[in-house]
Order: sequence, then C-alpha cells, then structure tokens
Amino acid sequence: MKNSATGPVLAAPYFLWLMAAFAAPLGAVALLSVQESSELFAPLSLNPSAIQYLDLATDPFSQRTILRTLALGACVTLASAILGYPIALWLTRLPPGWRPLGFACVLVPLLTNVVVRSLGIILLLAPGGLVSNALALFGLPRVNLLFGWFAVGLALTQVFLPYMVLALYDVLEAQEKRLAEAAAGLGAGPVVTFFRVTLPLSLQGLRAGLVIVFLLSSTAYVSATLVGGRQVMVSGMVVLKEGLEILNYPAASALAMVMLAASVLVTFLIGRAVSFATPWITGRPPRRLPSLPRALVAALEAIGPAVSRLLLAIALLLLLFPLLLVAVSSFNNSPQATVAQWLGFTWRWYAAVLENDRYLADAWVSLKLGLAATVVSLAIALPAALALVRGTFPGREALSAFFMLPLALPGIAIGLGMLRLLQWFTALPAFLGILAVHVVLVAPFMLAMLRASVAALDRGLEEAAGGLGAPPWRVFLQIVLPQLAPGIAVACLIGFLISFGEVTVTAFLTTARLQTLPVRLYAEASFSLENTINAISTAFILLTVALLLLMHRLVPLDRVWRR
Repeated sequence: MKNSATGPVLAAPYFLWLMAAFAAPLGAVALLSVQESSELFAPLSLNPSAIQYLDLATDPFSQRTILRTLALGACVTLASAILGYPIALWLTRLPPGWRPLGFACVLVPLLTNVVVRSLGIILLLAPGGLVSNALALFGLPRVNLLFGWFAVGLALTQVFLPYMVLALYDVLEAQEKRLAEAAAGLGAGPVVTFFRVTLPLSLQGLRAGLVIVFLLSSTAYVSATLVGGRQVMVSGMVVLKEGLEILNYPAASALAMVMLAASVLVTFLIGRAVSFATPWITGRPPRRLPSLPRALVAALEAIGPAVSRLLLAIALLLLLFPLLLVAVSSFNNSPQATVAQWLGFTWRWYAAVLENDRYLADAWVSLKLGLAATVVSLAIALPAALALVRGTFPGREALSAFFMLPLALPGIAIGLGMLRLLQWFTALPAFLGILAVHVVLVAPFMLAMLRASVAALDRGLEEAAGGLGAPPWRVFLQIVLPQLAPGIAVACLIGFLISFGEVTVTAFLTTARLQTLPVRLYAEASFSLENTINAISTAFILLTVALLLLMHRLVPLDRVWRR
C-alpha cells in the first residue's frame, strides 16, 4: 500500500467490532468478578473486591471442579496429539487425487454441530450400544460407559481432534521430504525417524494444536452435559448454571476469569516447553538425546508400523463412526434417540420434524443469523486481510495477534459478558447481541483464510493494470476481486457453517422468543431424547457434506485450510 495510513483505515472496522463485541464483554466479566455483592439487582461498584475469588479459593467443590476440568483438558489434549499425528501423516502421504477425500474425513466432523457429535458418542457408549454389544459378543459383561469422565473425555477428543490434525498437517506438509529419506539412508527405521526428525521439526505445529485443543476442551460444557449426564461437573457447566439458572453473575464471572487465567498460564507453559525443545530456532545448539538400547529400538521398530496403523484406524473411526450412527438411528423405529438396537426402518422422525413449527422457526433464525454473521464477517475481514498482508504501518503484528485473540480465549466468558451487556442496555435487540458474538467467533477463521488468499495474489497483474491507467477502484473490482473470488466463497461457506452450528456461546444469549436450532437441539438432548433429534442431526451432517462438496468445486478440500 502506497499510503501508510490506508492500512489502519482498512483494519479499523474489524478492530472496532472486536472492541464492542469482544473486549467490552470481557471487560464486563472482569468488572462483575470483583463485585462484593452477588445480589441480582445490587448496584455496580467500582471499588474492586476479591470476595468472589476468595470464595472460589476456599470452596472445596470449586477447587475440585477447576482441577478436574484442567485435568480433563490435559487428557483430551494428550489424546488428540497421539491420535492426531497418524492422521496428519496419513494426509501428507495420500496421492493428490485422494487427498481431498482424506480432508473430508477431518472437515466433516470439524464443521458438524457439537451436539450432533455428542449424540453419536452416546449411541456408541449407551447400554445396549455397540461397545456394550461387542463386549457381550466376546463373553464379557455389559458395561455402561456413559455418564463418566471417560465418556466425556472421548466425546471431547472426537470434537477437538480435527483442530490438532489441521495444526500438525501444515508443518508436516512443509517439511523437507528428503530429510526422512536421508535418515532412512543412514539406517534409521520409521520409529527412529519419527522421534528424531519428524517430531522435532513439527513441534511448532504441535504447540499450536496443544494450545487450541486445551483452550477449547477446558472450557467446553456441551459434550460434558450430554455425555456426562450432569454427573460429570466441569467449570463451563458451573458458569452456565451460576449465570443462567442462579443468576449469580459475580460468581460465574469470577470462575470464568479463573479459567481464563489458567488458559493463559497453560499457553505460556506450552510455549516455554516447545521453546526448550527447539533451541535451534533461536540459534542455540540442539541438545543431544540419550541413546536407547539396541534391543529396545529393534522392538519399537518391529511394532511401530502396526501401532501407527492401529492409531490411524482408531482416530478415523472416532471421527466418522459416531456421525454414521446418528444417521442410521434417524431411520430407526425407536422412540428413544439413544437406543442403538435396530427396531425397523421408518421416515416418521423426519415427518415429525417438518410438522413441528418450532423446529422450522428455529432453523429460520439460525439461517438468518448464519447469513448475517457471514456477510458482516466478510465486510470487516476482507479489508483487514488486505491491511495485514500489504500494510506497512507500525504495530501491524500486534494488531494481527489481537484480531485472532477470540480463538484463544474461553467462549463462555464472551457469552456471559454479552448476556450482561444486553441486560444493562435493554434497547439492544437480542438478535443483534447474538450476531455480534457470532461475528467475533466467525471473523478470525475467515480472516485467516482471506489473508492467505490475499498473499497469493499476482501483484504483476495489478501493476500492469495501473500502468495502463486503471484507477485503484477499477483494479480492485476487475483484477483483485476475481482472483479472490474462490477464497472468498470458501471462507464464507466455512463461516456460515461455524455460525449455523454454534451452540456453546449462543446458549447464553437465546431467549424464549429467539432461539437457534442448535440450541434447541442441545436443550432437548439435555432433557428428552426423542428420535427427532437424530433426524435433525442427520440434516446437519448432510448440510455440512453438501457445502463441503460445493467448496471442493471452488477449491480442492486439501487446499482449503492452507488458504
């Protein structure tokens, strides 16, 4: 950009939106957390009080909940890393013609509503489900794996594993393939090559995956509510209960801020650990790893390929099989959504959905919200992408980090803060508040994709058009915009899917008169499990698949994430 002031001007709409719909709700949560009184109608005090934090620190229930939630997040993150590497390596080794299909195995679960995926885990682990029947087939006693920490951890791993895979794929695909060939030429087997070459060079991607998965899993509550049956209590459920049911906003805000602080601390520790393990990035000499006994290395090399294939199969089954179970159960002639036993084929659950005005009205709200969030996100993200890629103004990198900050902070804090702001400023329509938060959640994803698209533009065409006398607005409309069209379309499709299926933050903001379909699905799955839920869930899956097919027509799916 020739004018250094152009960059800040283009980035201003995105910045102002984040200040109003992201920074302001977080500020409201921070202010509420230091209120002395927990009374609903107590006046706000500007004199900070630590009583809410002291209550958390001295309450055994709160202490257990926080520690167990953090431990759950750590376990889910570890499991995602173990299962993520086999899938990411598999994707890098697929032939180009098959790679889009491999990416579909990751993107379909990623973009499918979290309630839908949790229902699939319920069908898998329920009494009389596939796991229980498989144990009985081998003469083992049937067990109920639902309503426990294992079930919640498995559900969260299924939900957040795609983020780990995509974070790892970027760095693994960029690795020089000749390094592995050189290691093999020196006599290193696949296991040694992975731990000595592949893993160290992919630690930067692993760090991103670890941070994302931990932040998301340690503040998630939807899967814990459904799969845990309200018998597994995590911090997100407590924040939701305190904020929406008890209306104790100071206590809910204090817990949200504690989880925010824990997330920041864990992010810092992960960064330090990866920095310690990759000294060559900062110019320090690499540390020499201890040698293992040859017998142990030989044993690992013997079982390593089989273990890798087993982990790949487990990971793919975990991603896709629950969705298949939901689709099959939507045609099951059973009144209960969690009954895995086949009782006959029927279309009646789809007919019941189409005859229910509530479902259709909620679907219409979700559609309007998704379209509006996509349009607004594009309007602020495209200028911001141009500013961040081509701008030369001071503070550009800091502004870029701020724009991506919503992805790194707990969504429950944003939802709780926006809820309180809507209660303070009653003139604001509820739809506008939900839209503001959805844009905050969608815009960073669209910005990341649009930045890559802008960076890939052919600047020579623009210079040639300018040299022929075309004004800047004409160059943008006739040269830049056509080149960006595929990237814009893909970003809009993904943004729409994210907004249309969002439930974690939206559950704080919906009302009796304004409810989205995912929140309706979550509410009904929490209290009643009629099989209409599986029919709606299958519609979600089919919508995701259809839009991904449309994306593939525009940009091959294996290039979507890299864009």
